[in-house]
Amino acid sequence: MDNEFGQIKRVAHLPTRIASEFAKRIYDGSLKAGEKLPTEHALSKSFGVSRTVVREAIAQLKSEGLVETRQGVGAFVMKRPDRQIQLDDAKSMDKNDFQSLYQLRIPLEMEAAALAAVHHTEEHMAALSAALVRICNTEDWGNSGVAADLDFHRIIAESTGNDYFSQFVGAISDRISHVIVIARTEGQLEDVISRTVEEHTAIRDAIRTKDPVMARAAMRRHLIGSALRIGLSIEFYS
Repeated sequence: MDNEFGQIKRVAHLPTRIASEFAKRIYDGSLKAGEKLPTEHALSKSFGVSRTVVREAIAQLKSEGLVETRQGVGAFVMKRPDRQIQLDDAKSMDKNDFQSLYQLRIPLEMEAAALAAVHHTEEHMAALSAALVRICNTEDWGNSGVAADLDFHRIIAESTGNDYFSQFVGAISDRISHVIVIARTEGQLEDVISRTVEEHTAIRDAIRTKDPVMARAAMRRHLIGSALRIGLSIEFYS
């Protein structure tokens, strides 16, 4: 394996950008199933980022089912079917792209929240609550805060019991992270954080009470609020 990677520009969520670099190599066959990834130290030096950033990138790859970690040994590429959803790099997104993203996200994740309320397990609920705690307690909203936010939405998709939701949410995760970063950069951070925590808590509580109508409504409020925070107004026709 060629361990040389270009240093990542600090304009996006770094763990997601690094995870995307590895995902591309896994899907195009450059990284084979069973192959071991370089050490955190080596990747940190190669990408020009901290080991914490690398660790979060590996965690994201693990959550997407692309790698597995073995304690004391390292991270290894998992055997996986060819990627069914292939999207262009998110770094070139403009306002029209963001509008299109929300037109997809809102109905997709509203239904995911409703299904999660019906089909979640105790393990899903524990993972969702743990992600919410990380959102509430993070001190780094540019990296670990974004990772926790993405994890929260990924767990909801998994909780539906329908793998297509996980695939679609995973496919647009780099775009979601881009939007999160912009919202927290352009808005008043304290207000953004307060609303983010409030909205995610309402989603978690609705799912926990097994109320699909309330869960769907809570997710809709969150995503409409998220869109407004980057200057978008989403139209509905029903």
